[in-house]
Amino acid sequence: MEIPGKVSVYCPLIDAKGTAATLVAISPQGYYHLVVEIRGRRHAMFVPIAQTAMYFADAEPVIEEGLEIER
Repeated sequence: MEIPGKVSVYCPLIDAKGTAATLVAISPQGYYHLVVEIRGRRHAMFVPIAQTAMYFADAEPVIEEGLEIER
């Protein structure tokens, strides 16, 4: 996963249910910095990490069986 990256956001505080956004940064203060398009305009949004779920729009590459990756 790379930042910035396209994500789908789920956050009850802002009634987001799979909202398309761009993850710009993760702050050490506990917030995701997102850019969301609303009515054709781009808006910055800060949502708390503890109350937000998201997944990256681009899937992880398929790893060949038998190929070991050290993380």
